[in-house]
Amino acid sequence: MENISGKIQFLLGGKIHSVVNIAPYMTVLDYVRNYLKLSGTKEGCGSGDCGACTVVIGELVNEQLHYKSVNACITLLATLHGKQLITVENLGDNNQLHPVQQAMVDFNASQCGFCTPGIVMTLYALTKNYYMPSKKQICSALVGNLCRCTGYRAVVDAAANIGKQKMYEINAEHEFFIINKLKEIDSKTVLHLTSDQNHFFAPKTIRQLTTLLEEYPDANLLAGGTDLVLQVKQNHHINTVIYIASIKALQFIKIHGNVLSIGAAVTYHECSHILSKQYPELAKLLERFGSQQIRHQGTVVGNIANASPVGDMLPVLMVLNAQLTLRQACGSRQIPVADFFLDYKVSDLQQGEFIQSVEIPLVESGYQLKVYKVSKRIEDDISAVLAAFYLKIQNKYVKDVYIAFGGMAAKPMRAIRCEEALRNQPWSKETVAVAAEQLVYDYSPLSDVRATACYRMKVAKNLLWKCFIETNDPAFLTRVTDYA
Repeated sequence: MENISGKIQFLLGGKIHSVVNIAPYMTVLDYVRNYLKLSGTKEGCGSGDCGACTVVIGELVNEQLHYKSVNACITLLATLHGKQLITVENLGDNNQLHPVQQAMVDFNASQCGFCTPGIVMTLYALTKNYYMPSKKQICSALVGNLCRCTGYRAVVDAAANIGKQKMYEINAEHEFFIINKLKEIDSKTVLHLTSDQNHFFAPKTIRQLTTLLEEYPDANLLAGGTDLVLQVKQNHHINTVIYIASIKALQFIKIHGNVLSIGAAVTYHECSHILSKQYPELAKLLERFGSQQIRHQGTVVGNIANASPVGDMLPVLMVLNAQLTLRQACGSRQIPVADFFLDYKVSDLQQGEFIQSVEIPLVESGYQLKVYKVSKRIEDDISAVLAAFYLKIQNKYVKDVYIAFGGMAAKPMRAIRCEEALRNQPWSKETVAVAAEQLVYDYSPLSDVRATACYRMKVAKNLLWKCFIETNDPAFLTRVTDYA
């Protein structure tokens, strides 16, 4: 393979920064703290949960700068190639606080200081994308920042008043400068870092990817890294990582016919709007999918490939009869999402094969989608149980129904016995009572730190009843968020 380089280049603030001879799996957090000695970015949980390490990444997309907040602790340094990294040290100018920092001071929003830099960076990214963010947008942005000292009222007040005071303006000249600096970085070469038999590759084309997979068939593919980088940090044995988010041919969202197709490198943030438009029920789930920092990195296809029993989108894709396009050098094949999962963290993916895209059928006339996530926290938490129902009720009869649960077994699974008890039956209390008992034969729940087996089965049955109540009386309020 030609045009290979071992040099990482990115903008640090507004200057091109080059890195050579660095470990392939070095995280952004470790690099800025231990090598650059920029200690404003804090290490808290080290697993992408608390937001103390939040930094902002700027990317050039269609000649426009896009900014997003990410967790530095689960972001590999090599993925910054061709991008801009902004830490809290980059915000001030001529010993003056940045308007976001000044607002935090003016509204007494800074507490012990450990979580504050991450909060500042989250709000900085927010102001880059919304001149006057709404309270909902502010609260959604802050979900991934855990403050250990007190509540968030002062932080929300600070965020709401940055734009009102006109303390900042979009500097077109500065953005033009950043765009030109990013263009100076060679974005065509294939990045290859190696150390102690560990390899990191960042191909630019699907052909380069398939070539690498022929040579390294057991390589781990990385898109967002919200799970894989955790494994790296926990010293799991991973020899080769291939980063696919630099492949433009995998960065697509398109509707063709009655199918929505999402490429493997598309993040949840990028596709949430169109998914919510097609299936409004998904808007509620996607708001609770990790934090904004996680949604800025994690991909729908990555969630599938991970084959986790608690992947929130997986039961939804199963009931919608979504398909996967799997590709390797010699060709491609399609497989239903429901058939992809074989066992705990085991999928039907063959050596040298990767998921190119997921194809999601658009909503069919007369069908309803209901999705319920049960977790200890409303947001930024792993499901104890996630239920997805896709059904067609006609003249008070169940004409068609698909049901799947996550968190109930070693893999996400359809509730086949429960479906059979409902299909072509009256949509009544009596039918639902019979169908709920069939869940005992569909699943053998596990007990773990999130829930007991008994609790999971009880919740699964109750969620079927919840679906029945909501479809019979849409005005009836059944969700915690209806009252919060």
